[in-house]
Amino acid sequence: MTTPTLTPYRSQLKPGRDGFARLLRAEWTKFRTVRSWSLVLAVAAAVTVLISLLSASGSSTTGTGPKVTLGPDGTHVNDTFNFVHQEMTGDGSVTVRVTGGLKSSRGMPEPWAKAGVIIKQSTKQGSAYAALMVTPDHGVRMQWNFTHDKAGSGTSGDPRWLRLTRTGTRLTGYESADGTHWTKVGAVTLPELSKTTQAGLFVATPMHTNLSRSFGGGSETAGTTTAVASFDHVGLRGGTAGATWTSTDVGAPADNGRNQPVNGPAAPHPGTTKVSADGVYTLSGQGDIAPNEDVPDLVQMSFQGVLVAVLFMVALGALFITSEYKRGMIRTTFTASPHRGRVLAAKTLVLGSVTFAVSLVATAVAFPLAQHTLRGNGFKPPEVPELSLLENPALRAVVGSAALLALVAVLTLAVGAVLRNSAGAITVVVILVVLPHILALALPLSVGHWLLRLTPAAAFAIEQGATYYPQVQHNCLPESGCYPLSPWNGLAVLCAYVVVAMALAMWRLRRRDA
Repeated sequence: MTTPTLTPYRSQLKPGRDGFARLLRAEWTKFRTVRSWSLVLAVAAAVTVLISLLSASGSSTTGTGPKVTLGPDGTHVNDTFNFVHQEMTGDGSVTVRVTGGLKSSRGMPEPWAKAGVIIKQSTKQGSAYAALMVTPDHGVRMQWNFTHDKAGSGTSGDPRWLRLTRTGTRLTGYESADGTHWTKVGAVTLPELSKTTQAGLFVATPMHTNLSRSFGGGSETAGTTTAVASFDHVGLRGGTAGATWTSTDVGAPADNGRNQPVNGPAAPHPGTTKVSADGVYTLSGQGDIAPNEDVPDLVQMSFQGVLVAVLFMVALGALFITSEYKRGMIRTTFTASPHRGRVLAAKTLVLGSVTFAVSLVATAVAFPLAQHTLRGNGFKPPEVPELSLLENPALRAVVGSAALLALVAVLTLAVGAVLRNSAGAITVVVILVVLPHILALALPLSVGHWLLRLTPAAAFAIEQGATYYPQVQHNCLPESGCYPLSPWNGLAVLCAYVVVAMALAMWRLRRRDA
C-alpha cells in the first residue's frame, strides 16, 4: 500500500506587507498583550533582587582577620619575604648570580617561589618596587608593584646572573648566562619611588596548597614552606661607601621583624641569612610578593538571584515562540510575513531588548541593596574594597548579568523554533545552562572546569569581581565564585551557542512548513 503524499499547508490569502518595522511592532504587540508573559518577566526581575538580597543577608564576617596590606594602586597584596638590603641613593644598580636554583623545605619548591634582586621604596609592606627573579617553573621574571609580570628566558635551574638598574624613576632588568652578555628583560617607570630606596637580594615562597575533589567529597591541605636560595658575585652601585648589608623579614610581626645583621644570631622568625667565607649569600624565607587573591568576591556575592531568574527567562523564551505553534497562530504570522527569517529576527530583537532592559533594572537595583547588606554584615573597607555601581568590575557585572539573562531567553527562543515544543525547549536549555553550574560543585575539579568552559554556564563568569593574576597559583573553586574563563570570554561562550541555535532555527523554519 502506498502512503499518500501530504501537501504542506499554504494559505491562499494575499501576503501582507512585511516591512521589518511592522514586524517589530507586531511582535511587541503580541508580547505586551499576553499578560502571563509580562508576569513571568516581572517575577524574574523580582527574584533577581530578592534572592540576591537574601543571599547577602546570609553572608557575614567578623572582620577580625589578618592585617590588610594594600599595594600602590590599592590592590590587596601579600608582601612578606626575606630581604637583604642596603640604601641606594639616586641612580644605581644591584647585580647577583643566583646559583643552583631554588630549594624548598618540602622537597620540590613551589612553582612561583622566587629569588633575585629587588629595588623597593622601603621595607614597609605595600611600598612600590621592581624585582628581577628566577622561579622553579616559570623561568626568569620581572615583576613590579605586585600586579605586573613580564617573562624573561625560560631558564630556571642553571646559575643565572640578574641585574636591576635605576635611572631616575626608570628601572630596567637584565639577565645573563655568563655575567658578560646581558639581555634586557623589561623596563618600568615607578613615579612612587623617592630618591632613597632599599636595594638588595630577596627570597620568598607562597604557601603550599593541595586540593583534591572526587565524586562525593573533597579535601584541601595547606601549609607554610621555606625556600632557600644562594647568591654570589653580589654587587651594589649607588649605595653608601662602607655600608653593611641588613637582613629584614618584611611583613614579620612587630616583635619578630627587627632588622638583623647578616650572620647574626638565629632569628625567631623563619627568614635567615648566612654568608660564607667566599662571599656566598644563602637566604631562606617564607611569604610572597604578589596580589592577595584570598579576598571575598563581593561582586559575585551580589548576584546570586541571577541563576534563579534564568529559569524564568527560559520559560519566557520558550513560550514566546512555541505558543504560536501550539495554537496554530504561526500560520497567520507567516501569511502576514512570508519572509520567515525576518519574523525570527523580529521576535529575537523584541524578546532580547525587553528582557535585557528589565534585567538591567533588576541587577542595578540588586547590586547596591546586596552591597549595603554585606557591609552591614561586616564586609567593610579596608578588608574588602568599597565598590561603586558605575565603576568596573561592578558595572561590568551589572550589565553583563542582564545580557546573560537576555541571551538565555533568546537561546530558548531559538531552541523552541527548532523543537516547536515548550517542554522540550525548556529541558534542553536548562540542561545546557543550569545543570553544568550545579554539577561543577560536585564533580572532580578538572571535570567541573571543563563543564564551565564548554557549556553556556561559562557565562556566569561575567559576575566575577575578583581578578585572578597569572603569576599567582590558585585553586579556582566554582563554589567560591571562581570560573576558569575570564568574564567576557565566558559570556562569549553563551553568545556562540546563541548564534549556532539561531542558525539552526533559521534553517528549520525555511525547510519545514508551519
